[in-house]
Amino acid sequence: MTTETRKRRVLVVEDEMLVAMLVEDILEELGLEVAGVCPHLDEALKLAASAAVDFVILDVNLDGKRSFPVADILRARNIPFVFATGYGVKALEAEYANAQTISKPFMFGDIKQALQNAGVI
Repeated sequence: MTTETRKRRVLVVEDEMLVAMLVEDILEELGLEVAGVCPHLDEALKLAASAAVDFVILDVNLDGKRSFPVADILRARNIPFVFATGYGVKALEAEYANAQTISKPFMFGDIKQALQNAGVI
């Protein structure tokens, strides 16, 4: 009798499609399931409130809008996330100063480390 383990699901909230595609490739290489790619804040808010995911990669800036309300929902649901930003930690509001962050452009190892830190892999 074998037991199948469910693949861990990751939501990618990113408005740059080339970056999102890179992240999808990395996640699949790590054996994870991409639950979806979300480029807009409104859609990200809905998915953060309802999607069955284990982790979220959350771009700080979505087409000029800050994604902190999404992070608030994820925190309330106890879903781990990492902020992705090209501006470094200085782009974070004070209440997120200790949040896990990866800087763009990021590499395979950056995403893998973030997932390991969160206990997803």
